[in-house]
Amino acid sequence: MPCRHHPGQNRLLAVLPAADQERLFPELELMPMPLGEVLYESGSRLSHVYFPTDSIVSLLYVMEDGASAEIAVVGNEGMVGVALFMGGETTPSRAMVLSGGFAYRLSGQLLKREFSRAVTMQHLLLRYTQALLTQMAQTAVCNRHHSVDQQLCRWLLMSLDRLSSNQLTMTQELIANMLGVRREGVTAAAGKLQAMGLIRYSRGHITVLDRRGLEAHACECYYVVKRECDRLLPDETAT
Repeated sequence: MPCRHHPGQNRLLAVLPAADQERLFPELELMPMPLGEVLYESGSRLSHVYFPTDSIVSLLYVMEDGASAEIAVVGNEGMVGVALFMGGETTPSRAMVLSGGFAYRLSGQLLKREFSRAVTMQHLLLRYTQALLTQMAQTAVCNRHHSVDQQLCRWLLMSLDRLSSNQLTMTQELIANMLGVRREGVTAAAGKLQAMGLIRYSRGHITVLDRRGLEAHACECYYVVKRECDRLLPDETAT
């Protein structure tokens, strides 16, 4: 396993007690997470969970006609596959890699075993689930009540919080699918943010030039989710 990768780069894994880490870390499998890869489809049986380190996974709700909208994003603050320890084996959402990188994969059976035996891990995963539910609820509110450029600001800031740089590789078509809006709406919103000097967009690459300006233009939804995540989850990562 390359030395530059370590489970402690995921916030949940980083704060487990040493005894839990010694028992769990050997069971983790480092997985490449290429952009666009689907980890699981809506309704499929989950066999593994994923702890992203430098990748971002989008949870999408897919309609019968193929239309989709993002309900949450998961990065190094969390885990993909909460249905496994919440008592279900399937989920109605699709999990797709939004920003390429790596994650650690763990067998669902092992996770359920650890969830039952390790009190610290149980409490940590339940707090993470609460933060994830907050994000899902606030995303629904945002998509209903706020403008596309405000939604785009929220989405960019949430992505930046989970990355180590100010650059994202993302086409307008993919962003439109994430937000559940028409591509023309994303084009107009991105053009507005670029004209304000907040971002630079070119051929699928977005560079955030002024994060404070982006935060000032974002709606309250970003701050609600961030505050709840910071309140519920520890901020301790391995170096």
